[in-house]
Amino acid sequence: MQNTPPNALINETSPYLLQHAHNPVQWYPWGTEALDLAKEKDLPILVSIGYSACHWCHVMERESFESESTAAYMNQHFINIKIDREERPDLDHIYMDAVQAISGSGGWPLNVFLTPDAKPFYGGTYYPPEKAFNRPSWMDVLYSMSEYWKNRRNEVIEQAAGLMEHLQKGNNFAGKTMVDSGAEANFFSMEKCRLIADNILANAEKKAGGFGRAPKFLQTGSIQYLLQYALHSGDASYRDHALFSLTKMLQGGIYDQLGGGISRYSTDNEWLVPHFEKMLYDNALLTIALCDAYQLTGDDLFRDGIEHTLDFVLKDLKDSAGGFYTALDADSEGVEGKFYVWDQQEINELLGPDAAIFSEYYNVSEQGNWEENNILHVTERLENFAKTKEISANRLKDLLKINREKLLERRRERVPPGLDDKILLNCNGLLLTALCRAYASLQKVEYRVEAIELCQFIEKRLAGGNGSLLHTYKSGVAKYPAFLDDYAYYIQALIQLHEITGDASYLRLAERYLEFVLSNFSDDDDLLFYYTSKNQTDVIVRKTEVYDGATPSANAVMAHNLFYAGLVFNRAEWTARAGKMLLTMYNAIEKYPGSFANWAGVYLTQSAGVWEIALTGLNYEARLKEVLAEFLPNKLLQSSRGGDLEEFPLLAFKEITDETRIYVCRNYSCKAPVFSIAELRDIIKNKPIP
Repeated sequence: MQNTPPNALINETSPYLLQHAHNPVQWYPWGTEALDLAKEKDLPILVSIGYSACHWCHVMERESFESESTAAYMNQHFINIKIDREERPDLDHIYMDAVQAISGSGGWPLNVFLTPDAKPFYGGTYYPPEKAFNRPSWMDVLYSMSEYWKNRRNEVIEQAAGLMEHLQKGNNFAGKTMVDSGAEANFFSMEKCRLIADNILANAEKKAGGFGRAPKFLQTGSIQYLLQYALHSGDASYRDHALFSLTKMLQGGIYDQLGGGISRYSTDNEWLVPHFEKMLYDNALLTIALCDAYQLTGDDLFRDGIEHTLDFVLKDLKDSAGGFYTALDADSEGVEGKFYVWDQQEINELLGPDAAIFSEYYNVSEQGNWEENNILHVTERLENFAKTKEISANRLKDLLKINREKLLERRRERVPPGLDDKILLNCNGLLLTALCRAYASLQKVEYRVEAIELCQFIEKRLAGGNGSLLHTYKSGVAKYPAFLDDYAYYIQALIQLHEITGDASYLRLAERYLEFVLSNFSDDDDLLFYYTSKNQTDVIVRKTEVYDGATPSANAVMAHNLFYAGLVFNRAEWTARAGKMLLTMYNAIEKYPGSFANWAGVYLTQSAGVWEIALTGLNYEARLKEVLAEFLPNKLLQSSRGGDLEEFPLLAFKEITDETRIYVCRNYSCKAPVFSIAELRDIIKNKPIP
């Protein structure tokens, strides 16, 4: 409604907030202006939280927030605040927890009613304009909340107090250092790792891969755990479901068979019909899991998946400044999935004589497989399909590639989905790790270059004062203090960037940011970390997030970072804290590994033991590539051609010659150096760490 005078969102940079800047609702961004106004007018606050790729957020905007009569009531009876959940995940976490406590479920759009001092007392998700779907209408909800505030305020205050108590108790996972040290002696064991793997498989969906019932999310943390446990145990049964799941995802409609990239989740068990939004973090996490699968198997299906996914990211999500955008919307021209689906006639016209074999391979039909259209998907390995057609696999691969390009060219003429072009540090940190892992797996220099340039972008554009970082960047503006996951993912990525380059400056950066997190995200007696910095004052509670959600638990990643950096810099207090964090979380890890899969991965690494590998020599790069290509998820890898590296115990006092030496160590005690990747494999294969 561009003819409507803009509201207070017009000066924001978030694409989601700007989408609402011309609503007749007098939206405010979260900040002192709106919060002070609520107190001044003694009005309740409506906080509506969403994100630009959210389909039902757009639906509710069209139905309710663009309605003049609805907006008039909202403006009279509430102070209305819009929040982009990706810009302010801290606020989203708090108010999502409150709504889940009220209703037992959550989602977006998230609509929460607050007292003027920002304490929640009621909320829900999508509300229709008329009563439907066993939900009250939005106007009914607004009227009820306004009446409660005017006439039953004591009940509102009591409800808000109860929810605040619930939110405070939600931090009970935040273990203190009062952990029984005697319990640590036999804490790490491969038998416990097997139990965790069995519990993950207990929720496996055997028919089509993945875990649980629809809607089916990627759950790459569980997949990686199974692959890594299979490597350590030698039991292929754990590997098989993980590989099967990745295969089905890559073949399904959830994966864009033309342009690459995966959607957020599948609405069905078969991975056929996605919710069509594409998120940067999902594609980064999928790439990392595919790297594990490719290094373990050498299967070209996974290699192709890595390349096609990163092709999509580099082509469609990269900003000219060097960072990467957040998401592509599910909708085109207001219709979900319209950009991605095809009818048989259009394919016949475009592909001519190749249409028949193309349609058979991608399961295209006259009747369609979704709303009278076709979502391209594959049900058979290319090699097997080629055999049935009595043509070579290479010829079929070329034919399909040529015809995919024809469809892509036509698709570019369509109205594309909306682009959320803000750049988030947490998502870019995950992508930086993905680029490093892709370079290690495939040895494509392009990925190494992209990784280095992305790090340079982050250091240039997202650096805050006093060694801090900022969360989001758009149109030359960086803002909001970085959150725990921003730091955790970026530190993890810096470690990976050091491994693929041998450049020690990345480790020093990681150490600096780790020190910042220790000082600003936990109190002296804490084991776990708060999601927000101690300097952030506009939240009603500092939450400690421990679960994996769509992205890994930041606390789990911090446990990994502390353990790794503790070994690198010989900081025993860091490795000890990582172990105590795991001890605090272990019962949850074992019972609910699907929700704590990244914790489980850190536990597995420490249980299996770490191979400390040092490469030294004036020309170590060739050997480095060979080591990187190996599937060694429990390695610590450093390289040196000499210089001032005494700060790193693994590299200190190693002789530097023209010949590259490979030292394999544990607890800084190294075996005699070897000189080939075959000798390294022999040590790791035949002499496992006890």
